[in-house]
Amino acid sequence: MSDISDMSAFWTGWITVISLGSVFGCAWLLWITRKSQKHSTETEQTMGHEFDGIEEYDNPLPKWWMYMFLATIVFGLVYYLLYPGLGTFKGLLGWTSANQWEKEVDTAKQQFGPLYAELAARPVEDLARDEKALKMGQRLFANNCAVCHGSAARGNIGFPNLTDHDWLYGGTPDKIKETLVNGRMAMMPAWGAILGEDGVQQVAHFVRGLSGQQNIDATLAAKGEPLFQANCAACHGADGKGMQALGAPNLSDGIWLYGGTQGMVEMTLRGGRNGVMPAFKDTLGEEKIHLLTAYVYSLSLQPVE
Repeated sequence: MSDISDMSAFWTGWITVISLGSVFGCAWLLWITRKSQKHSTETEQTMGHEFDGIEEYDNPLPKWWMYMFLATIVFGLVYYLLYPGLGTFKGLLGWTSANQWEKEVDTAKQQFGPLYAELAARPVEDLARDEKALKMGQRLFANNCAVCHGSAARGNIGFPNLTDHDWLYGGTPDKIKETLVNGRMAMMPAWGAILGEDGVQQVAHFVRGLSGQQNIDATLAAKGEPLFQANCAACHGADGKGMQALGAPNLSDGIWLYGGTQGMVEMTLRGGRNGVMPAFKDTLGEEKIHLLTAYVYSLSLQPVE
């Protein structure tokens, strides 16, 4: 969050002119309108012009309305004195949104810090069965993870389902925490230029056959097998069951991160995949990550629907 003192002289002046100009412009408009009226009390005399049969009386503004305008002007000037609103002038109170946020964070740490510390001292396996801890973990998940994995953690295309017991890097508490702390980066290379369109089609049929799909061209799949062994087995294994150390998916279980249709598998082979799981070590801290780990781990303890 940048400091307002970093603003250029132009923008400092521009903000000051616009801010004060608006306030004094309202005051001038109120004064000139009041002065131009010929009567200080209500009258039946009109302004002398007519529009579509409608005439305007030459009556002054109601006093309550005028006082409301004046109060608004005074409020604006007082606000500019107390709070930042005139370029680099930070206001007499020294308030900024940044230090307000820091105070709220400090207050939250003082209030909830002991609770997080107490929970962080307990094993993940224990917290995964603690209803209170899981509610806290669920809120952390909703605020930080649900935008990609969904509020129910069932994922979406390109974002893993965390409830199906299928883990790219492993589903132990240590591996889940490692993922949250350091993040993950997909490393599926593009094979289109190496395999060619025919090779991409053949390998796609072979790969889909590993998961037991029925609409497979056996001839193309047979041609794709040696291509798979030469180019894909190093990560996914000769049997296509994946390798968690590399985050290489199991291709034989029917669970597809980007979709298992012929077209989607060909797209994956042709262009590769480069999904990124962000690291939370600098945003959540160790204690909250421990609690979030317990919540994610608890999802694997539930029966698959």
